Amino acid sequence: MTDGLTLGDWLSILLFASVIGTLLIGYPIAITLAGTSLIFAWIGHGFGVFDYSLLGGLPSRYLGSMINEVLVAVPLFIFMGLVLERSGIAEMLLTTMGQLFGKLRGGLAYSVVLVGALLAASTGVVGATVVTMGLISLPAMLRAGYDPKVATGTICASATLAQIIPPSTVLIFVGDLLAGVNQAAQLRMGNFSPDPISVGDLFAGALLPGIFLCGLYLLWIIYKAVFQPETVPALQMTDAERRGLPRRVVLALIPPLGLIVAVLGSILGGIATPTESASIGAIGALVLAGLNRRLSLDTLTYAARNTMVTTSIIFVIVLAASLFSLVFRGLGGEHLVEEALKNVPGGAFGAMLAVMLVMFVLGFFLDTFEIILIVLPICGPALIILGLDPVWIGVMIGVNLQTSFLTPPFGFTLFYMRGIAPASVRTGQIWHGAIPFVALQVFALCILWAFPPLATWLPNQIFQQAQVSAPASRGAGGIDSLIDSSMQEGEENDESSDPYATPKQ
Repeated sequence: MTDGLTLGDWLSILLFASVIGTLLIGYPIAITLAGTSLIFAWIGHGFGVFDYSLLGGLPSRYLGSMINEVLVAVPLFIFMGLVLERSGIAEMLLTTMGQLFGKLRGGLAYSVVLVGALLAASTGVVGATVVTMGLISLPAMLRAGYDPKVATGTICASATLAQIIPPSTVLIFVGDLLAGVNQAAQLRMGNFSPDPISVGDLFAGALLPGIFLCGLYLLWIIYKAVFQPETVPALQMTDAERRGLPRRVVLALIPPLGLIVAVLGSILGGIATPTESASIGAIGALVLAGLNRRLSLDTLTYAARNTMVTTSIIFVIVLAASLFSLVFRGLGGEHLVEEALKNVPGGAFGAMLAVMLVMFVLGFFLDTFEIILIVLPICGPALIILGLDPVWIGVMIGVNLQTSFLTPPFGFTLFYMRGIAPASVRTGQIWHGAIPFVALQVFALCILWAFPPLATWLPNQIFQQAQVSAPASRGAGGIDSLIDSSMQEGEENDESSDPYATPKQ
């Protein structure tokens, strides 16, 4: 033991540092997590601080994730978003909303934010949203004389709303992880019948923060329109474009709003689980594509192939993350993290601040799935044991990790935008345009921190009776098998007066 740390503790620290360093070099996440973890498992076994038998449960745990009903929603929501991308609904919505607000300074930007929120609630896929809005809106905004920084920043930021406004594939994974993290933490505190956490809780919890963030984007555009009107000029419209505009707006709004009501309404109303609502959304997207005369074999082939590729990538990362989690915990890293967070000045507040700062910095370099699958299983139990509400933790993580899509130089939306923007728009302008929206996201995170009921009030109102009437919609997820409670020791739960603490169960 050196300075109170065992050899296993040092190896777990080196494992985490090696994974981050290897990812920064540019190696794929799945290979990095799995390969580095196996190397450290071999080293730990050689020094007698890691037991190979812990790896024996990996196949069954991964199979549990693959057959988990909650995670079936992931490919269904991805398929729904891809079908809508090809259906022409987003194109119609962007065009008509742009004409509706275009006569105002900043009108095209208003329409991009509002349509981004609607598409986020319809698809839940950031990539599909930014590409669709970029191809349609960016040329119109540049022709109208918009500052390229404002135009690209608005489009990229609006697309990231798909990260936090439900349904969101990221929220599905965060919710499923939190289900297991919360269960393990409650067992360690001696609570053997904890209230379960579900994806539905997280969807409800993220709704108000998502709307609040959308409002902040609109306020920023209003500021630009008032104080820098030359950056967001009004759109010049012809008489032909104005003719019949109200009718076109109504016809463009009905399909996505109907899909939103069907998908989110069925979840929040307790009628369907997230997986069942995802199937409703997938079928609804096919129906809307057919009504728009865009449902063809090419559309189905495109959506099915890309759904298969995206889902495969995600679940390969899940397999690698499960291996990393087992090795890290087998070396004693979980106990080390828990002790470190307990000793951070400021108690639960300081511990949460430390985790948020780590995630924020990692968001500069790593993808959202990489961050949540590495950090949440490690830090989540300790935060809950310190008394923090798991739903609030999940929503905070969701808002925080929007920055991973938007922060230069590695934000994914910036890459998407660079791929579709004309050569006249410089990469530096795209990066510069994203920075104000990153600041707005950080401000929203601070507001959510100061007022936790923004994330916890709606789930409590919606699901306070659902626990008894519809327990199937609030069950624990499958990735929770990655944080097996057999490796955890029971501890007494310290009373906390922290304002963010969840009520004692």
